[in-house]
Amino acid sequence: MKYHARVEVSLKPGHSDPEGETTMKALSELNYPVSAVTVSKVYTLRLEASSLESARQKVDEICKRLLANPVKDNYRFEIEEAK
Repeated sequence: MKYHARVEVSLKPGHSDPEGETTMKALSELNYPVSAVTVSKVYTLRLEASSLESARQKVDEICKRLLANPVKDNYRFEIEEAK
């Protein structure tokens, strides 16, 4: 079966987010009342697996091995069957 996965990778609390800080400063200079900005990466995957559980296991492994650095990143994902 084919599945679509949406993976979001973000920094763990306490890690520097220079892109978020730059964006917050720019928004402030444009007079938007923003007090915090964090930047995340979103990956969209299409994969084949024998079941939804198998797809979950594969995506979790992909995150751990490549998409997220366990020292500084958190990740979460959603999977749905492709239509």
